[in-house]
Amino acid sequence: MLQQPDPGTKNQLLAALPQEEYERLLPKMEKVDLEFHQTLLKPDHRIENVYFPLNSVVSLLNLMENGETAEVGIVGYEGIVGLPIFLDADSTTNLAIAQIPGKAMKMTAQDFKEEANRPGKLQSLLKRYTQALIMQVSQSAACNRFHSVEERFCRWILMNHDRAQKDDFVMTQEFASEMLGVRRPTVSIAASMLQKAGLIRYRRGNMTILDRKGLEEGCCECYQSVKKDFDQLLGDRFKTRPEPS
Repeated sequence: MLQQPDPGTKNQLLAALPQEEYERLLPKMEKVDLEFHQTLLKPDHRIENVYFPLNSVVSLLNLMENGETAEVGIVGYEGIVGLPIFLDADSTTNLAIAQIPGKAMKMTAQDFKEEANRPGKLQSLLKRYTQALIMQVSQSAACNRFHSVEERFCRWILMNHDRAQKDDFVMTQEFASEMLGVRRPTVSIAASMLQKAGLIRYRRGNMTILDRKGLEEGCCECYQSVKKDFDQLLGDRFKTRPEPS
């Protein structure tokens, strides 16, 4: 018998499905590798596929006319990339890029739309996830307006740490500057401060979390606010950081 993915190690939307629904979806999905900085969705381009990240992390970015970017949302094992299809849209205004490489389950937009329109658990979960993601985007907008780069950097690291589900992951300063919408030297200074405080270790594009509690103390309230929203809307199966086994 086909088995559902285990909570905390696989995509949580899929893990929360009843066995019957999961088995119906599985033949329509393909496990793929997402490479660092791989583009999954482009603004105003037709969405051909949706992705359920397993251990990869994807950034949702606003792309400005001058080429600059700023992250407005992040998707990991708790969600899906290509949500506009569920909302009857064929394209998105965001750029979606793989931030942390890893695996994902890929499904054609057409297959996903057919499944999402069926009454059932998937449809219900997607409604709740949509609300949670909207709240994340709203909180990110407020955070970018009112909080310091250091606080935002801590929030960003924590959100990636949650979804990477490991203490070491790829993270270049150039990419971080694109995500935060600041210049690279600004990120370099913030990373140096966190490293001197013993919170992280950063070498040659690799980030290691040394003191998570310290990062949480140095973060603004936005991280806990978003985490609380996800936990309340999506339930115990959707903790943004899995409990230790």
